[in-house]
Amino acid sequence: MLTEIQQQQYQRDGFLVLPAFKTPDEIAALRKRAEALVDAFEPDAVKSIFTTNEQSRHVDDYFMGSADKMRCFFEEEAFGPDGELRQAKALSINKIGHAMHDLDPVFERFSRGPALAALARDLGLAAPQVWQSMYIFKQPGIGGEVGWHQDASFFETTPITVTTFWFALEDATLENGCLWVPAGAGGHRTPLRERFVKHGAGARMEKLDATPWPDAQGAVPLEVPAGTLVVFHGLLPHYSAANRSAKSRHAYTLHVTDGGSEYSPANWLQRGAGLPVRGFE
Repeated sequence: MLTEIQQQQYQRDGFLVLPAFKTPDEIAALRKRAEALVDAFEPDAVKSIFTTNEQSRHVDDYFMGSADKMRCFFEEEAFGPDGELRQAKALSINKIGHAMHDLDPVFERFSRGPALAALARDLGLAAPQVWQSMYIFKQPGIGGEVGWHQDASFFETTPITVTTFWFALEDATLENGCLWVPAGAGGHRTPLRERFVKHGAGARMEKLDATPWPDAQGAVPLEVPAGTLVVFHGLLPHYSAANRSAKSRHAYTLHVTDGGSEYSPANWLQRGAGLPVRGFE
C-alpha cells in the first residue's frame, strides 16, 4: 500500500497525506447517511454540547454512554440565550459518535476493507482495533475551534499505538477550519501532555507533562481536497480553527490502536462484551 518513501515520511513527520483515497460516490453515500441520522435525531430529547476545549464542563451521561451508540452532539454556539437553536438542526450538529463503524452498514462499508487493512499494516498496526468513529460537521459560521491536543490523550495504550484516520469529506481549507500540525519533523516524538480518563460517573483531563503546545509560527496547515485521507500518530499535536466561513468542513475520523498494546482501563471509551472492538477486515 505505502511506498518506502511514504513510510519514511510517516516515521519522520508523524503524519501522511494520501489524496484521492475515497471516491466521490463513497463520500456521497456517507454524507447522505449522516444527513439521515441527523434528520432522525430529536433535539428536544437531549441538548448535549461537544467541545474539546472544555471537556470537564461538557461531559455528561449522554456522552459517557456513547461508546457503543450513534449519538448527535451540538456545536457550542448552536443555542441562543433562550436555549433555542440559532439555526436549523442540520446546521447545528457538531458531530455524530462514536460507534457508527460497527452499528451502521453504510458507515461500516466506508470504515473497513482491504485498502485500510493494508494501510494499517504498513503503518505498523499488526492487529488494528477500531475503537471510535466520528462524523464531524464543522458547521458554517459556528464550527468550533478544536484546540491543540494529542489523540493519545483519549486512547492511552502501553506502548502508545493509537493512530488517527482522518477522511476529508469536503475540501478542507484555511477558511473553513482545516487541520494544523507542527512545522518540521518529530512532532509526534514529544511527550503525552495530558490524558482524558474516567472519573466517577464522568471523565476529566489530567495534566501529565508541561511541554508547551506549538505556537502559530510553529504550525503548518493541511489544506486538502475531498477524498483525501490524513493518517497521523497519536502523539502528534494538531488543532483546527473555528469555522467562520459560509462553507462547512465535513470530515470522518477513526481512532485505531494495535491489539498488541494494552488499552488503559482508565480511558473514557470502553467496550463491553456485546460490541467487541474489531479491525479493518
